[in-house]
Amino acid sequence: QIDDLAQAQQVVEDGLEVGYRLVDTAQIYGNEQAVGDAIKHSNVPREDIFITSKIWVDDYGYDNTLKAFDDSMKKLQLDYIDLYLIHKPYNDYYGTWRALERLYQEGRIRAIGVSSFWNERLADLITFNDVKPAVNQIETNVWNQEWKSQQYMEKEGVQPEAWAPFAEGKNGIFTNETLVEIGNKYNKSVGQVILRWLVQRGIVPLAKTVRKERMQENLNIFDFELSEEDMQTIASLNKDTSSFFSHYDP
Repeated sequence: QIDDLAQAQQVVEDGLEVGYRLVDTAQIYGNEQAVGDAIKHSNVPREDIFITSKIWVDDYGYDNTLKAFDDSMKKLQLDYIDLYLIHKPYNDYYGTWRALERLYQEGRIRAIGVSSFWNERLADLITFNDVKPAVNQIETNVWNQEWKSQQYMEKEGVQPEAWAPFAEGKNGIFTNETLVEIGNKYNKSVGQVILRWLVQRGIVPLAKTVRKERMQENLNIFDFELSEEDMQTIASLNKDTSSFFSHYDP
């Protein structure tokens, strides 16, 4: 969600240089062009980069989705996209899903999925369509741990991805005594503890930062493992409440 295009391009270029290979953008973020420019200027081969974008509710419906997808691809300057998502479970997401199935079958999208779909909506989409969502991006962090959502997704073979893994710093997440104490035990920051906790749960975290040194720090989580006791301690922080809004509120 970086709307300054020059900064967005720099951030993606920095991320690729540091070692990131997944870039997550969306139509509504207004920065697909910057992402495309960064990939074009990068020395990293296209096939090594995993690009995700999402269609916004205003363009749902079969025909609108096909047009919106073409527009996104022009901005991204790509021949194919690795993952394309329905951003929210509103409007004609059925028509959009049928369009995504077609684009997937044509090879223009490598995988299709959804974002912020709660279990009922996800079950609805899975039951009445040919292609299952490969991914569901949902808010997942220590305050809103989404165990039931993960359980259902794993049963259906849908990969969970976590947006707002740091809850955008809300509720004093980076100074929480429990998380600080666990971090000290492993000589890691609170951010690294949170990312490691998600990875050990089998969830792909989407961590946003504009600072190169923080990007490096966020990647440095594969040289330690949280104990089962620490995993349970973090689980006890769960409030089962969004740090942002309720998806049930229209």
